[in-house]
Amino acid sequence: MAATAGNTGTGRAKTWPELLALAFGAIYTLIGIIGFFITGFDNFFEHTGKTLLGFEINGMHNVVHILIGVAGLVLARTLAGARTYGWLLAVGYGAAFIYGLIAVGKDWDFLSLNAADNVLHILTAVVGLAIALGPVRSAVSGRRTHA
Repeated sequence: MAATAGNTGTGRAKTWPELLALAFGAIYTLIGIIGFFITGFDNFFEHTGKTLLGFEINGMHNVVHILIGVAGLVLARTLAGARTYGWLLAVGYGAAFIYGLIAVGKDWDFLSLNAADNVLHILTAVVGLAIALGPVRSAVSGRRTHA
């Protein structure tokens, strides 16, 4: 059976957690790459004052976005992987939110965060929980019971 759009080639369509993990992976990868066009590779851990869509960024922040994004692209291939990615987002961005509450405006903030980042981080953590814990009716299409 040939793989088609939305089909993994294993006889089933992607579940919504897989699709959401794939979408977040693609978005975060793209944001990380675009971020380097704004920040360049100077002042990697410094406050740059440079923003992308209102979010303050620096080189390290871009690297984190790329790593999180690539993880989503890789883990979205299976439901178990997508659920793992959801936990990664929930725990990682939950921690980033707490870090941001303490670090915003401080000289030692190596991610160069601002209040907009904190809002995005808590929302991403919630999406991660949805991916990790959200119900899926059937991960396998065409499941049959034999009498």
